[in-house]
Amino acid sequence: MLIVQLAWRDQLRDRFFLLCNVAVMVGILVPLLVLFGVKNGVYQALIGEMLANPANLQIDTAGNATLSEAEIAPLRDWPEIAFMTPKIRAQFDYINVRATEGRRMRAALLIPTGAGDPTLPSGAELAEGAVAISAQLAAQLDLAPGADLQLITQAEGRPRQLVLPARVGLVLPEGAAAGRAVLAPYAVLDLVEAFYDSYSLPEHGIDGTRPLEDRVTAYEGVRVYARRLEDLAALQARIESQLGLGTTAHTREVESLLGLGRKLNLALAGTAVLAAVGLGAALVLGFWSEVARKRLVLAGIALLGVPGRQLALFPVVQALITAALGLVLSFALYALAGRGAQAVFGQGLPGGAPLAVITPAQAAAISAAVLVLVLAAAAAAAWSAQRLDPATVLREGA
Repeated sequence: MLIVQLAWRDQLRDRFFLLCNVAVMVGILVPLLVLFGVKNGVYQALIGEMLANPANLQIDTAGNATLSEAEIAPLRDWPEIAFMTPKIRAQFDYINVRATEGRRMRAALLIPTGAGDPTLPSGAELAEGAVAISAQLAAQLDLAPGADLQLITQAEGRPRQLVLPARVGLVLPEGAAAGRAVLAPYAVLDLVEAFYDSYSLPEHGIDGTRPLEDRVTAYEGVRVYARRLEDLAALQARIESQLGLGTTAHTREVESLLGLGRKLNLALAGTAVLAAVGLGAALVLGFWSEVARKRLVLAGIALLGVPGRQLALFPVVQALITAALGLVLSFALYALAGRGAQAVFGQGLPGGAPLAVITPAQAAAISAAVLVLVLAAAAAAAWSAQRLDPATVLREGA
Protein backbone atom coordinates (compact mmCIF):
# COMPACT_ATOMS: atom_id res chain seq x y z
CA MET A 1 0.00 0.00 0.00
CA LEU A 2 1.34 3.43 -0.97
CA ILE A 3 0.58 5.10 2.37
CA VAL A 4 2.53 2.40 4.25
CA GLN A 5 5.59 2.90 2.04
CA LEU A 6 5.42 6.66 2.43
CA ALA A 7 5.06 6.43 6.21
CA TRP A 8 8.02 4.03 6.41
CA ARG A 9 10.28 6.24 4.27
CA ASP A 10 9.28 9.35 6.17
CA GLN A 11 10.03 7.61 9.44
CA LEU A 12 13.50 6.67 8.25
CA ARG A 13 14.16 10.24 7.13
CA ASP A 14 13.12 11.67 10.51
CA ARG A 15 15.06 9.16 12.59
CA PHE A 16 15.63 11.64 15.43
CA PHE A 17 11.92 11.90 16.28
CA LEU A 18 11.58 8.14 15.96
CA LEU A 19 14.40 7.62 18.46
CA CYS A 20 12.84 10.14 20.84
CA ASN A 21 9.53 8.26 20.91
CA VAL A 22 11.31 4.91 21.25
CA ALA A 23 13.39 6.28 24.12
CA VAL A 24 10.22 7.35 25.93
CA MET A 25 8.81 3.83 25.55
CA VAL A 26 12.01 2.13 26.65
CA GLY A 27 12.43 4.42 29.65
CA ILE A 28 8.99 3.39 30.95
CA LEU A 29 8.79 -0.25 29.79
CA VAL A 30 12.19 -1.56 30.92
CA PRO A 31 11.74 -0.76 34.65
CA LEU A 32 8.23 -2.26 34.53
CA LEU A 33 9.50 -5.40 32.81
CA VAL A 34 12.26 -5.79 35.39
CA LEU A 35 9.80 -5.33 38.28
CA PHE A 36 7.36 -7.79 36.72
CA GLY A 37 10.09 -10.34 35.99
CA VAL A 38 11.56 -10.14 39.49
CA LYS A 39 8.12 -10.46 41.05
CA ASN A 40 7.49 -13.57 38.94
CA GLY A 41 10.90 -15.08 39.67
CA VAL A 42 10.87 -14.57 43.42
CA TYR A 43 7.22 -15.59 43.84
CA GLN A 44 7.60 -18.69 41.65
CA ALA A 45 10.72 -19.69 43.59
CA LEU A 46 8.83 -19.40 46.89
CA ILE A 47 5.87 -21.33 45.48
CA GLY A 48 8.22 -23.96 44.08
CA GLU A 49 9.92 -24.32 47.44
CA MET A 50 6.55 -24.75 49.13
CA LEU A 51 5.37 -27.30 46.56
CA ALA A 52 8.64 -29.23 46.93
CA ASN A 53 7.40 -30.23 50.39
CA PRO A 54 4.19 -32.27 49.85
CA ALA A 55 3.23 -31.70 53.49
CA ASN A 56 2.16 -28.17 52.54
CA LEU A 57 -0.72 -29.68 50.54
CA GLN A 58 -1.68 -32.17 53.26
CA ILE A 59 -4.82 -32.06 55.39
CA ASP A 60 -5.18 -34.50 58.31
CA THR A 61 -8.23 -35.01 60.45
CA ALA A 62 -7.48 -34.41 64.14
CA GLY A 63 -8.33 -36.83 66.93
CA ASN A 64 -10.11 -40.14 66.55
CA ALA A 65 -13.57 -40.62 65.14
CA THR A 66 -15.57 -43.48 63.69
CA LEU A 67 -16.25 -42.98 60.01
CA SER A 68 -17.92 -45.41 57.64
CA GLU A 69 -17.10 -45.85 53.97
CA ALA A 70 -20.37 -44.11 53.12
CA GLU A 71 -19.23 -41.01 55.03
CA ILE A 72 -15.87 -40.65 53.31
CA ALA A 73 -16.94 -41.91 49.86
CA PRO A 74 -18.17 -38.47 48.63
CA LEU A 75 -14.69 -37.03 49.21
CA ARG A 76 -13.22 -39.41 46.64
CA ASP A 77 -15.07 -37.55 43.87
CA TRP A 78 -14.07 -34.02 44.89
CA PRO A 79 -11.96 -32.55 42.05
CA GLU A 80 -9.83 -30.43 44.40
CA ILE A 81 -8.54 -33.58 46.15
CA ALA A 82 -5.42 -35.05 44.53
CA PHE A 83 -5.10 -38.01 46.92
CA MET A 84 -6.97 -39.41 49.90
CA THR A 85 -6.57 -42.40 52.16
CA PRO A 86 -8.34 -43.35 55.42
CA LYS A 87 -6.42 -43.54 58.71
CA ILE A 88 -6.42 -45.77 61.77
CA ARG A 89 -6.46 -44.61 65.39
CA ALA A 90 -3.45 -42.48 66.29
CA GLN A 91 -2.40 -44.66 69.23
CA PHE A 92 -1.87 -47.63 66.92
CA ASP A 93 0.19 -46.07 64.16
CA TYR A 94 3.63 -46.52 65.76
CA ILE A 95 5.56 -49.73 65.14
CA ASN A 96 9.07 -51.08 65.57
CA VAL A 97 11.14 -51.64 62.45
CA ARG A 98 14.23 -53.74 61.92
CA ALA A 99 16.04 -55.40 59.05
CA THR A 100 15.12 -59.08 58.79
CA GLU A 101 18.64 -60.20 59.66
CA GLY A 102 19.51 -57.11 61.71
CA ARG A 103 19.73 -56.49 65.42
CA ARG A 104 19.01 -52.76 65.53
CA MET A 105 15.38 -51.75 65.96
CA ARG A 106 13.79 -48.33 65.63
CA ALA A 107 10.30 -47.02 66.38
CA ALA A 108 8.66 -45.45 63.34
CA LEU A 109 5.38 -43.80 62.39
CA LEU A 110 3.21 -46.00 60.16
CA ILE A 111 1.53 -43.84 57.47
CA PRO A 112 -1.13 -45.04 55.00
CA THR A 113 -0.30 -44.53 51.34
CA GLY A 114 -1.36 -45.61 47.88
CA ALA A 115 -1.08 -44.85 44.19
CA GLY A 116 -0.90 -41.13 43.54
CA ASP A 117 0.39 -40.20 47.00
CA PRO A 118 2.29 -36.89 46.55
CA THR A 119 4.76 -38.02 49.23
CA LEU A 120 6.02 -40.71 46.85
CA PRO A 121 8.15 -39.77 43.84
CA SER A 122 6.09 -38.86 40.79
CA GLY A 123 4.75 -41.96 39.04
CA ALA A 124 6.08 -44.34 41.72
CA GLU A 125 3.92 -47.23 42.92
CA LEU A 126 4.57 -49.78 45.64
CA ALA A 127 4.49 -53.41 44.59
CA GLU A 128 2.67 -55.96 46.74
CA GLY A 129 4.50 -56.46 50.02
CA ALA A 130 6.63 -53.34 49.54
CA VAL A 131 6.74 -50.21 51.68
CA ALA A 132 8.41 -46.82 51.43
CA ILE A 133 10.63 -45.62 54.25
CA SER A 134 11.96 -42.19 55.18
CA ALA A 135 15.57 -41.26 54.55
CA GLN A 136 16.26 -41.01 58.29
CA LEU A 137 14.99 -44.53 59.00
CA ALA A 138 16.93 -45.93 56.04
CA ALA A 139 20.14 -44.33 57.30
CA GLN A 140 19.69 -45.50 60.90
CA LEU A 141 18.95 -49.12 59.92
CA ASP A 142 21.23 -49.16 56.86
CA LEU A 143 18.36 -50.09 54.55
CA ALA A 144 18.32 -49.77 50.76
CA PRO A 145 15.64 -50.50 48.14
CA GLY A 146 15.06 -54.25 47.93
CA ALA A 147 16.07 -54.93 51.55
CA ASP A 148 13.82 -57.16 53.65
CA LEU A 149 12.52 -55.82 56.96
CA GLN A 150 10.01 -56.58 59.68
CA LEU A 151 7.22 -54.40 61.05
CA ILE A 152 6.67 -55.31 64.70
CA THR A 153 3.81 -54.08 66.88
CA GLN A 154 4.55 -52.40 70.21
CA ALA A 155 1.67 -53.85 72.28
CA GLU A 156 2.63 -54.52 75.87
CA GLY A 157 1.36 -57.52 77.78
CA ARG A 158 0.41 -59.52 74.69
CA PRO A 159 1.69 -63.09 74.64
CA ARG A 160 2.78 -62.66 71.04
CA GLN A 161 3.56 -59.64 68.91
CA LEU A 162 2.40 -59.21 65.32
CA VAL A 163 5.38 -59.39 62.97
CA LEU A 164 4.77 -58.40 59.35
CA PRO A 165 7.43 -59.11 56.75
CA ALA A 166 7.92 -56.37 54.15
CA ARG A 167 10.37 -55.21 51.50
CA VAL A 168 11.80 -51.74 51.00
CA GLY A 169 10.30 -50.55 47.73
CA LEU A 170 11.40 -46.92 48.00
CA VAL A 171 13.64 -44.78 50.15
CA LEU A 172 12.08 -41.32 50.18
CA PRO A 173 14.20 -38.22 49.54
CA GLU A 174 15.25 -36.03 52.44
CA GLY A 175 12.35 -33.89 53.59
CA ALA A 176 9.63 -35.96 51.92
CA ALA A 177 8.73 -37.55 55.26
CA ALA A 178 9.92 -36.14 58.57
CA GLY A 179 11.71 -38.33 61.09
CA ARG A 180 11.40 -42.11 61.01
CA ALA A 181 8.41 -43.17 58.95
CA VAL A 182 7.10 -46.17 57.04
CA LEU A 183 4.54 -45.61 54.27
CA ALA A 184 2.46 -48.73 53.65
CA PRO A 185 -0.88 -49.57 52.00
CA TYR A 186 -3.88 -49.00 54.25
CA ALA A 187 -4.46 -52.76 54.48
CA VAL A 188 -1.25 -53.08 56.53
CA LEU A 189 -2.43 -50.42 58.98
CA ASP A 190 -5.87 -52.01 59.16
CA LEU A 191 -4.23 -55.34 60.08
CA VAL A 192 -2.22 -53.67 62.84
CA GLU A 193 -5.37 -52.06 64.23
CA ALA A 194 -7.18 -55.40 64.18
CA PHE A 195 -4.33 -56.89 66.21
CA TYR A 196 -4.62 -54.13 68.84
CA ASP A 197 -8.40 -54.70 68.96
CA SER A 198 -7.74 -58.34 69.98
CA TYR A 199 -9.03 -59.94 66.79
CA SER A 200 -7.65 -63.32 65.82
CA LEU A 201 -5.20 -63.29 62.91
CA PRO A 202 -4.66 -66.99 62.16
CA GLU A 203 -2.50 -66.28 59.08
CA HIS A 204 -0.01 -64.63 61.40
CA GLY A 205 -0.36 -67.05 64.30
CA ILE A 206 -2.25 -64.58 66.49
CA ASP A 207 -5.06 -65.85 68.73
CA GLY A 208 -7.41 -63.13 69.87
CA THR A 209 -10.65 -62.86 71.75
CA ARG A 210 -12.78 -62.08 68.68
CA PRO A 211 -12.94 -63.65 65.21
CA LEU A 212 -11.72 -61.39 62.39
CA GLU A 213 -14.84 -62.01 60.28
CA ASP A 214 -16.93 -60.19 62.92
CA ARG A 215 -14.93 -57.00 62.46
CA VAL A 216 -16.85 -54.07 60.93
CA THR A 217 -14.78 -51.82 58.67
CA ALA A 218 -14.50 -48.32 60.12
CA TYR A 219 -12.07 -45.46 59.73
CA GLU A 220 -10.80 -43.05 62.33
CA GLY A 221 -9.94 -40.20 59.97
CA VAL A 222 -8.58 -39.33 56.53
CA ARG A 223 -5.29 -38.14 55.11
CA VAL A 224 -5.92 -35.80 52.17
CA TYR A 225 -3.77 -33.85 49.72
CA ALA A 226 -5.10 -30.79 47.91
CA ARG A 227 -4.53 -30.56 44.18
CA ARG A 228 -3.31 -26.95 44.36
CA LEU A 229 -2.13 -24.57 47.06
CA GLU A 230 -5.01 -22.28 46.12
CA ASP A 231 -7.48 -25.06 47.02
CA LEU A 232 -6.08 -25.80 50.48
CA ALA A 233 -8.04 -23.40 52.71
CA ALA A 234 -11.40 -23.97 51.03
CA LEU A 235 -10.85 -27.73 50.95
CA GLN A 236 -9.96 -27.84 54.64
CA ALA A 237 -13.16 -25.98 55.53
CA ARG A 238 -15.22 -28.23 53.27
CA ILE A 239 -13.78 -31.42 54.82
CA GLU A 240 -14.47 -30.16 58.33
CA SER A 241 -18.04 -29.35 57.35
CA GLN A 242 -18.58 -32.68 55.58
CA LEU A 243 -17.14 -34.93 58.30
CA GLY A 244 -17.79 -32.78 61.37
CA LEU A 245 -14.15 -33.13 62.43
CA GLY A 246 -11.31 -30.75 63.10
CA THR A 247 -8.32 -30.86 60.77
CA THR A 248 -4.69 -29.78 60.70
CA ALA A 249 -2.90 -28.26 57.70
CA HIS A 250 -0.33 -25.62 56.80
CA THR A 251 -3.14 -23.29 55.74
CA ARG A 252 -1.78 -20.20 57.50
CA GLU A 253 1.64 -20.44 55.82
CA VAL A 254 0.10 -21.16 52.41
CA GLU A 255 -2.43 -18.33 52.66
CA SER A 256 0.30 -15.96 53.79
CA LEU A 257 2.35 -16.70 50.66
CA LEU A 258 -0.66 -16.53 48.34
CA GLY A 259 -1.69 -13.25 49.96
CA LEU A 260 1.78 -11.88 49.32
CA GLY A 261 1.39 -12.78 45.65
CA ARG A 262 -1.96 -11.01 45.44
CA LYS A 263 -0.55 -7.88 47.09
CA LEU A 264 2.42 -7.83 44.74
CA ASN A 265 0.09 -8.19 41.76
CA LEU A 266 -2.04 -5.28 42.97
CA ALA A 267 0.99 -3.09 43.56
CA LEU A 268 2.43 -3.95 40.16
CA ALA A 269 -0.93 -3.38 38.46
CA GLY A 270 -1.23 0.05 40.05
CA THR A 271 2.28 0.95 38.93
CA ALA A 272 1.56 -0.32 35.42
CA VAL A 273 -1.63 1.76 35.19
CA LEU A 274 0.17 4.93 36.22
CA ALA A 275 3.00 4.16 33.80
CA ALA A 276 0.49 3.48 31.00
CA VAL A 277 -1.20 6.84 31.62
CA GLY A 278 2.15 8.60 31.47
CA LEU A 279 3.29 6.72 28.38
CA GLY A 280 -0.05 7.23 26.66
CA ALA A 281 0.02 10.98 27.32
CA ALA A 282 3.59 11.26 26.06
CA LEU A 283 2.80 9.30 22.89
CA VAL A 284 -0.41 11.23 22.20
CA LEU A 285 1.49 14.52 22.34
CA GLY A 286 4.35 13.05 20.33
CA PHE A 287 2.20 11.65 17.52
CA TRP A 288 -0.04 14.73 17.47
CA SER A 289 2.95 17.05 17.19
CA GLU A 290 4.37 14.88 14.40
CA VAL A 291 1.18 15.31 12.38
CA ALA A 292 1.20 19.05 13.05
CA ARG A 293 4.83 19.29 11.99
CA LYS A 294 4.21 17.30 8.79
CA ARG A 295 1.04 19.08 7.71
CA LEU A 296 2.61 20.19 4.45
CA VAL A 297 3.84 16.68 3.68
CA LEU A 298 0.44 15.18 4.42
CA ALA A 299 -1.31 17.86 2.35
CA GLY A 300 0.96 17.04 -0.59
CA ILE A 301 0.13 13.34 -0.25
CA ALA A 302 -3.57 14.20 -0.16
CA LEU A 303 -3.21 16.16 -3.41
CA LEU A 304 -1.86 12.99 -5.03
CA GLY A 305 -5.34 11.53 -4.61
CA VAL A 306 -4.91 9.66 -1.33
CA PRO A 307 -8.29 9.75 0.47
CA GLY A 308 -8.65 10.94 4.05
CA ARG A 309 -9.17 7.45 5.48
CA GLN A 310 -5.87 6.27 4.06
CA LEU A 311 -4.16 9.46 5.14
CA ALA A 312 -5.22 8.69 8.69
CA LEU A 313 -3.14 5.51 8.44
CA PHE A 314 0.04 7.57 8.07
CA PRO A 315 0.51 8.28 11.83
CA VAL A 316 -0.86 4.84 12.72
CA VAL A 317 1.78 3.07 10.63
CA GLN A 318 4.50 5.23 12.14
CA ALA A 319 3.13 4.51 15.61
CA LEU A 320 3.30 0.76 14.95
CA ILE A 321 6.90 1.10 13.77
CA THR A 322 7.71 3.02 16.95
CA ALA A 323 5.98 0.39 19.10
CA ALA A 324 7.77 -2.51 17.40
CA LEU A 325 11.21 -0.94 17.85
CA GLY A 326 10.37 0.08 21.43
CA LEU A 327 9.26 -3.42 22.37
CA VAL A 328 12.27 -5.14 20.80
CA LEU A 329 14.70 -2.79 22.51
CA SER A 330 12.84 -2.96 25.84
CA PHE A 331 12.88 -6.76 25.98
CA ALA A 332 16.55 -6.80 24.96
CA LEU A 333 17.47 -4.39 27.77
CA TYR A 334 15.26 -6.35 30.19
CA ALA A 335 17.21 -9.51 29.33
CA LEU A 336 20.50 -7.73 30.06
CA ALA A 337 19.16 -6.25 33.29
CA GLY A 338 17.81 -9.64 34.34
CA ARG A 339 21.21 -11.27 33.85
CA GLY A 340 22.88 -8.55 35.85
CA ALA A 341 20.36 -8.86 38.68
CA GLN A 342 20.73 -12.64 38.65
CA ALA A 343 24.48 -12.36 39.00
CA VAL A 344 24.23 -9.92 41.91
CA PHE A 345 21.11 -11.03 43.81
CA GLY A 346 20.03 -14.43 42.45
CA GLN A 347 22.27 -16.75 44.46
CA GLY A 348 19.96 -16.78 47.49
CA LEU A 349 16.88 -18.10 45.71
CA PRO A 350 15.79 -21.69 46.51
CA GLY A 351 17.00 -24.31 44.08
CA GLY A 352 18.97 -21.82 42.00
CA ALA A 353 15.74 -20.47 40.50
CA PRO A 354 16.06 -17.52 38.07
CA LEU A 355 15.51 -14.11 39.63
CA ALA A 356 13.59 -12.54 36.73
CA VAL A 357 11.06 -14.58 34.76
CA ILE A 358 8.66 -13.52 32.00
CA THR A 359 7.02 -16.40 30.14
CA PRO A 360 6.39 -16.27 26.37
CA ALA A 361 2.65 -15.98 27.02
CA GLN A 362 3.21 -13.06 29.39
CA ALA A 363 5.57 -11.39 26.90
CA ALA A 364 2.93 -11.74 24.18
CA ALA A 365 0.25 -10.26 26.46
CA ILE A 366 2.51 -7.34 27.39
CA SER A 367 3.32 -6.70 23.72
CA ALA A 368 -0.36 -6.79 22.80
CA ALA A 369 -1.22 -4.35 25.60
CA VAL A 370 1.52 -1.96 24.50
CA LEU A 371 0.35 -2.13 20.87
CA VAL A 372 -3.21 -1.35 21.93
CA LEU A 373 -1.96 1.59 24.00
CA VAL A 374 0.14 2.91 21.10
CA LEU A 375 -2.73 2.57 18.64
CA ALA A 376 -5.03 4.39 21.04
CA ALA A 377 -2.44 7.15 21.37
CA ALA A 378 -2.13 7.33 17.58
CA ALA A 379 -5.90 7.59 17.14
CA ALA A 380 -5.88 11.31 17.98
CA ALA A 381 -3.11 11.94 15.46
CA ALA A 382 -4.99 9.88 12.85
CA TRP A 383 -8.14 11.94 13.45
CA SER A 384 -6.12 15.13 13.00
CA ALA A 385 -4.55 13.84 9.77
CA GLN A 386 -7.93 12.82 8.36
CA ARG A 387 -9.36 16.30 8.92
CA LEU A 388 -6.58 18.10 7.02
CA ASP A 389 -7.73 20.33 4.19
CA PRO A 390 -4.87 20.23 1.61
CA ALA A 391 -5.77 23.55 0.00
CA THR A 392 -5.93 25.41 3.31
CA VAL A 393 -2.68 23.85 4.55
CA LEU A 394 -0.79 24.70 1.34
CA ARG A 395 -2.19 28.24 1.29
CA GLU A 396 -1.15 28.82 4.91
CA GLY A 397 2.25 27.27 4.19
CA ALA A 398 2.73 29.60 1.23
